[in-house]
Amino acid sequence: MLFNFDEYYNKLTEDGEVILAYQGTITADGINGALEAVEAKLDGIGIDPKVKKKVYNVLVEGLQNLYHHVDELPQDFDPKFAHKFGVVVVRKKEDSIKITLGNFINVKKTAYLKDKIDKINSLSEDELKDMYKFILNHQKLSTKGGGGLGLLDMARKSGNKLEYSFYEYKTEFNFFSLEITINYV
Repeated sequence: MLFNFDEYYNKLTEDGEVILAYQGTITADGINGALEAVEAKLDGIGIDPKVKKKVYNVLVEGLQNLYHHVDELPQDFDPKFAHKFGVVVVRKKEDSIKITLGNFINVKKTAYLKDKIDKINSLSEDELKDMYKFILNHQKLSTKGGGGLGLLDMARKSGNKLEYSFYEYKTEFNFFSLEITINYV
């Protein structure tokens, strides 16, 4: 069965206390607005400042990844969205904050991204730290501004494995969903 975006999005927004739910064009102004809204809501529900900082840092990385690395939309997807389409849902659960990010990805990039996340997930906390330092000191910045640190940094700051799924949408597109958990209990 092919991916149904509306079912995916509705399921996310019905799971836990929604702090932020957004689907649409990812812009620099939108990123700033989303960060401000999440910060204010976390203050309002009394989340510990250390946890709030982790959420904020992971969200910054995730939104920057969406902004800089999102692929063009499939031509048959809802035309009201511009080419930088993404999904961001932040929700509070019983013992954690869950950040879910999603976007369409060309199937040619799926294996590379899967391998990269699996590699990150296989590393211990110390190995993540060492890899981060190595990349920081030895990689050149890409044309999109980063050196490949975004996913690694999200894993480090959250203290948890990155959960991901690829949903088949069309022959040339998958929908990529990434969930980051930040524990607060």
